Amino acid sequence: MASVACIGECMVELRQAQGGQSAGPSSGQGGGLYSRGFGGDTLNTAVYLARLEVKVDYFTALGDDALSDEMIAAWTAEGVGTRRVARLPGKLPGLYMIQLDAKGERQFFHWRDSAAARQLMNLPETDDLLNSLMSYDIVYLSAITLSIYDAAGRERLFAAIKRARLLGTRFVFDTNFRARGWPDREVAREVFSSAFAAADIVLTSTEDLLALYPGESHEQLMARIPSPELVFRLAEPVSLLRFPGGPYEVRAEPMTKPVVDTTAAGDSFAGAYIAARLAGSDPVEAAQAGHRLASLVICYSGAIIPGYAMPPKKRHRPATTRQATK
Repeated sequence: MASVACIGECMVELRQAQGGQSAGPSSGQGGGLYSRGFGGDTLNTAVYLARLEVKVDYFTALGDDALSDEMIAAWTAEGVGTRRVARLPGKLPGLYMIQLDAKGERQFFHWRDSAAARQLMNLPETDDLLNSLMSYDIVYLSAITLSIYDAAGRERLFAAIKRARLLGTRFVFDTNFRARGWPDREVAREVFSSAFAAADIVLTSTEDLLALYPGESHEQLMARIPSPELVFRLAEPVSLLRFPGGPYEVRAEPMTKPVVDTTAAGDSFAGAYIAARLAGSDPVEAAQAGHRLASLVICYSGAIIPGYAMPPKKRHRPATTRQATK
């Protein structure tokens, strides 16, 4: 059975309840009601992979606290393997809060500088964890993953991925870029270049790349990525694919339900794409699967949709596809 190693961080999430906007500093009523959950880009992808019947293990570090115990239990219930999770005495997971303004727009606030996950590349068991990457068919991580490690940690991780690739493991890099996680954009560009050079498959978007390389055309952005397989999602629900035999353009089917929450649209796309590629689908079919799942996920609130809402195992009607002009 094909297997995937997802590397990253899951945090405690405090989400403001609808209708619970802050009453303001002069009211003395605090910030309204918040619900507590868990969230993280690579963890979201791991959950969707597990739901799509892919064997997946999550690589991260957690504390020895009750919240970390809850995370482990939740991941296990979803079918995500936790044997690669390091548990650090006295540490805690990171935390972020989602606050809504008067128009319903989201603002994110993070407390993660001392989170356990940031130490994953500097533990006594790190070598064993990294050497185990050789046993997986795919290693998947995002730019957010890379942003939580220091330069030495990133170098250690890249070296392990390169060793694993020599034995046939494929590296999938998702350019989920968040400026707040980087000291400056120049550092981010250097790390992205290293990831692009090492990756077998890159999943990216105009939103991510234009934030790093403003003003560049689609062609210029894609030319920066030497990886043999590239999925470039546009602002509209369209993906440009480059791979041997391409390029191709894949359009998502028109939405038939209202968009509720775009959280995890990219994470779910990645899960469906990877699952389809592992099942033998070509990149075009995999992108169609990615668009189908992402189009469903954004019709629900939150990153992880209810299990009953997952699409049936039978394939849906393919999205519109055409070969792009070279």
